[in-house]
Amino acid sequence: MSQTQEHTAGNQGDDRVARFRADVADMHLRDPRAGRERLWMFIGGGLMVVGVILAIVAYFQSSGATAAYNTEGPATQRDAITIALIGVSVTVLGAAIFLRYSLAQFFRFWLARLIYEQQAATDRIIESRSN
Repeated sequence: MSQTQEHTAGNQGDDRVARFRADVADMHLRDPRAGRERLWMFIGGGLMVVGVILAIVAYFQSSGATAAYNTEGPATQRDAITIALIGVSVTVLGAAIFLRYSLAQFFRFWLARLIYEQQAATDRIIESRSN
């Protein structure tokens, strides 16, 4: 391919991207960087971190309860198990929230792109049949 052809192909790609952005703007989609969705995504990530920290704290609490001088060892271990289960539950909840909002952003953009590509393909078919 010559430089002129490469330059023309590059311009077509740039034009295509510009048209796509303009068409997405015309669809009036919500901005994927919207504050509320982004906040929930960060909350989900924070819950995952807090849940892991709770599980680690419960592990150290449980392992410290086995000392011979500790008469409340079994009770402390049961408390640690409860804390660990709460930590795991919080981690799973955080992961679900994080996945929901991060995938929503991705799929919204993917759907807009799919609709645009199908519309462009339909336009090309109609144009080729009219010629």
